[in-house]
Amino acid sequence: MATYVLVHGGGHGGWCYRQVARILRAAGHEVHAPTMTGLGERSHLMGARIDLDLHIQDIGAVLHYEDLREVILVGHSYGGMVVTGVADRMAERVGRLVYLDAATPRDGQSLRDIAGPIIESARPFGEVVDGVELVLLPAPGAGAFYGVTDPDVVAWMDERLTAHPWKCFEQPLKLGNEDALWAIPQYHVVCTSTLTTRDPRLIAEARAAGRLWDIDTGHDLMLTEPRAVADALLEIAAS
Repeated sequence: MATYVLVHGGGHGGWCYRQVARILRAAGHEVHAPTMTGLGERSHLMGARIDLDLHIQDIGAVLHYEDLREVILVGHSYGGMVVTGVADRMAERVGRLVYLDAATPRDGQSLRDIAGPIIESARPFGEVVDGVELVLLPAPGAGAFYGVTDPDVVAWMDERLTAHPWKCFEQPLKLGNEDALWAIPQYHVVCTSTLTTRDPRLIAEARAAGRLWDIDTGHDLMLTEPRAVADALLEIAAS
């Protein structure tokens, strides 16, 4: 039995993994899909102290308090920043690191550094609430921004997407245990359309090692292609 911790991206929550988690559990695996502070069902906790470091602490606390080891740690989109930070701080608990169409940061990089044009394009449409700059404000049909085309899924997302603190996207990731971090086997499950935007060396190495899956779908691939994503995660557990 494998243990998965599925980390969501910006504006989302653990809810976005519902179908993937159901498939993995049906195959006999343990699955955790936590929601980070200020988002999803924890959106009532929004506040000025929410940043990348706090979200790393959120997920690290799940590994600690659930006493999870040899975890397959999966991060989607912004979640790639978070899982990299968690693996750096808790390498002894992480067995595999999976980037699900995610940011793949290095020391000192922020999501703004990695995905600047996309992130910056969202900023003018944000707002400041109680002193917190928020972006990715939910609006009818916002699922289309994440590459979701099924109107039923978009409507379902409309009821669940939440705003995200800008501070999370501009805070640099600080790594302190890189030897242990980069010794963890890394896997990449990406959208075909984003392959050309990624580090060619990283993609080539992943492909040569049999650690690359590309799925021809939108950015929220866990919602648009849950079976394909789950199958990739099952293959990673078996590798």
